[in-house]
Amino acid sequence: MSHQTLLTSLENNIFIITINRPEKLNALNKSVIEELSTAVDEVCNNTNIRSAIITGSGEKAFVAGADISEFLQLDKSSGEALARKGQQMVFDKIENSPKPIIAAVNGFALGGGCELALACHFTIASDNAKFGQPEVNLGLIPGYGGTQRLTPLVGRSRAMQFIMTGEMISAKDAEQYGMVNKVVAQKELIDETKKILSVIHTKAPIAISNVIECINNFDHTQQGYDFEIKKFGECFATEDVKEGVTAFLEKRKPVFKGK
Repeated sequence: MSHQTLLTSLENNIFIITINRPEKLNALNKSVIEELSTAVDEVCNNTNIRSAIITGSGEKAFVAGADISEFLQLDKSSGEALARKGQQMVFDKIENSPKPIIAAVNGFALGGGCELALACHFTIASDNAKFGQPEVNLGLIPGYGGTQRLTPLVGRSRAMQFIMTGEMISAKDAEQYGMVNKVVAQKELIDETKKILSVIHTKAPIAISNVIECINNFDHTQQGYDFEIKKFGECFATEDVKEGVTAFLEKRKPVFKGK
């Protein structure tokens, strides 16, 4: 697969997607969005891929926002269309991927970059990473899910302050607020993310997919519990449950096949 704005590789069933516009601090533009969409489709459809990592090239930025030069031609309807297209093609697709997609944030994650990390199933960050939603500085608001995905993680008040001030926070603060799972030295970032995914790879793929679906449909009412109950029951129709239970009783490691 050939891309103009991405680098991709497959290692031990982990698909690594690197946004490769270092001269623009890996800013999102039309080409990046389209190519990310294709790459996420590859994650979902390629049976050799068990999980994915999204990161940025270079040491300065994960994604330092959108390519603002593209905004000059937008009006109300085209601005809405831009946000809707990006959500559907990339951000929603990542969030709803049946396979884990992890953000390895290696520098600035601003605007659309912060939202890209929020759309991933969780985030590991380097110690030089910075997070922010500075859209208000342009007279805008987040358009790729920032208001919706950030609020459940950090709480209403902190989301309000974070987005209304446009302030940047450190990786450690982001970890404290619940936006980041772990902070590591930059040189350890990809290896640490791979290590976590290698643990997830030892689990039953269908169960992992059901976990993603249940958490994405979190609803602290009976509807949410009923959805989890339904997905719990569906697991018993899989060969993986029989293998997992048998392996436990036989005191051996399970060999899951995703069936």
